[in-house]
Amino acid sequence: MIHPTAIIEKGAEIADDADIGPYCVIGGNVVIGAGTRLMSHVAVDGHTTIGSSCTIHPFVSLGGPPQDIMYHDEKTTCIVGDNNVIREYVTVNRGTKASGATTVGNNNFIMAYSHIAHDCAVGSNVIMANCATLGGHAHIDDFAILSGLCAIHQFCKVGKYAFVSGLTGIPKDVPPFVMAAGNRATLYGLNVVGLERRGFSKEEIATLKKAYRILFRSSLSLQASLEKIEEELEGEHVKELVTFIRASERGICRESSALSAQATWDGSMRRSLPA
Repeated sequence: MIHPTAIIEKGAEIADDADIGPYCVIGGNVVIGAGTRLMSHVAVDGHTTIGSSCTIHPFVSLGGPPQDIMYHDEKTTCIVGDNNVIREYVTVNRGTKASGATTVGNNNFIMAYSHIAHDCAVGSNVIMANCATLGGHAHIDDFAILSGLCAIHQFCKVGKYAFVSGLTGIPKDVPPFVMAAGNRATLYGLNVVGLERRGFSKEEIATLKKAYRILFRSSLSLQASLEKIEEELEGEHVKELVTFIRASERGICRESSALSAQATWDGSMRRSLPA
């Protein structure tokens, strides 16, 4: 299953049923799992581990040295999980001594020209559309969707089930369950369609909507909003939202003042109209 034009350095560990296509170059510290296919012209370098049943398209680079001027060839890793689809020209760099590893979970769909920088942590079931870009140390939680040409600033986090629109610049953390868009990003409510597709119940979505309104469309401070949510609302997803915001070091993206005012005005009008 190894094409004769592929170059495999001594020491590489490749599963018997892995498929290494034409002109691939595999370094001596690479591990490739069962059923994984490298289609052609794929470069895998460094201490890189690729799990099972992945499909890696032409001209992908995995485990290359980080684009960090402080990096001096320390032993760091790149770890890619199982059942990932990685499309053309994607780059995933290995970590630096800061964390030691760049990690990608399972069941992700990473589209053409996307970049995952050093020390990033990408969860599972994530979609990165064409040219989505992660700066160093970014964290993307499970089931997040990053649209085309979006850019996540270094050290920023995107929470579970969040949706980031195309051409969006993310300078702060994006809480779970929400939609973010714009340059610089602002929030546009819950990712309701995404939550419905993932099996969230109407009751769970309604509770998250209440939490969102308290956080972003009330006159309360952030701390007071979190306390109010903890007092009035229950459920694991609400706890996740509160925990994410409390743990944020960069601060979180918010709604624009104009959008918040419009939403508040619309809500007041609806309450005043007859049923």
